[in-house]
Amino acid sequence: MEEKIGQIRNSAQTAGVYASRVASFFDVSIEYDGNDFIFSGDTKDVLTAKDAFTALDTLSAGTEIDETDIQYILNIAKDGRLEEFLNTSDEVFYVTPSGRAVKPRTLGQRLYVDSLKQSELVICSGPAGTGKTFLGVAMAVKALKSREVSRIILTRPAIEAGERLGFLPGDIEEKVNPYMRPIYDALSVLLGQEMFERYYDKGVIEVSPLAFMRGRNLDDCFVLLDEAQNTTPEQMKMFLTRLGVNCRACVCGDFTQIDLPRGIESGLKDAITVLNGVEGIRTVSLNDTDIVRNSLVARIVRAYENAKPR
Repeated sequence: MEEKIGQIRNSAQTAGVYASRVASFFDVSIEYDGNDFIFSGDTKDVLTAKDAFTALDTLSAGTEIDETDIQYILNIAKDGRLEEFLNTSDEVFYVTPSGRAVKPRTLGQRLYVDSLKQSELVICSGPAGTGKTFLGVAMAVKALKSREVSRIILTRPAIEAGERLGFLPGDIEEKVNPYMRPIYDALSVLLGQEMFERYYDKGVIEVSPLAFMRGRNLDDCFVLLDEAQNTTPEQMKMFLTRLGVNCRACVCGDFTQIDLPRGIESGLKDAITVLNGVEGIRTVSLNDTDIVRNSLVARIVRAYENAKPR
């Protein structure tokens, strides 16, 4: 089968780079005759390769895409989900003080962000590097900046499930800080260090161990529970029943990094089962195709998933 694409949005040189990658990935022949890119090979492969090439050319027009984006488009086209990906929103929903545009980059991330926009509670699971925490915190900052909420509360089990901090030196803040570092880093990027410290000092942004949520009523806030795989079902229920008026919540965790003692069920897994179908709650599952760090991370995750139990 032979197909042609004449109109492209990028230069012929840039399009030629994409054509080379597409041809190699889908095992088709792509030639440029000075006017058209000509695809030839097996019918199914040619049609898929053509769609992938068009997507790369369209998505990169006027903006820069990196190797991770290119590889993702090729993979999702091969899986037959390219149309679904292109039909979901990729709008920039926040811009950092340094000018970095924050937007979902994969289909899973797009569904995650859409869920955070539309639902009172979102439960998200996925491996390292899929943007669970960063995008959740970014949506919280967006809600604060647009005055949808008056404060942000970020929490996580401080150490394993029992939050055993007593052996560490210093006061409670000094004990907790090392375990909150990923969240602090995200807030520093999203707000700038000075603004983050100002909000933190005023109590507009609160970062606390999960144990400190007991007995509280969380009103007019965006609350995010990170590392939720290390909660017990009882801790998860305690957290979820703290949600008050005008409260939006995000719960995220990674099932591959459960530190609970053997025989203790993860509160994240339990919540996904118990809350399935409850109005106002959405569950999003990310996987290795949603990893936006170094592509090596995705290969590492897959290797561990495929490894035989020892």
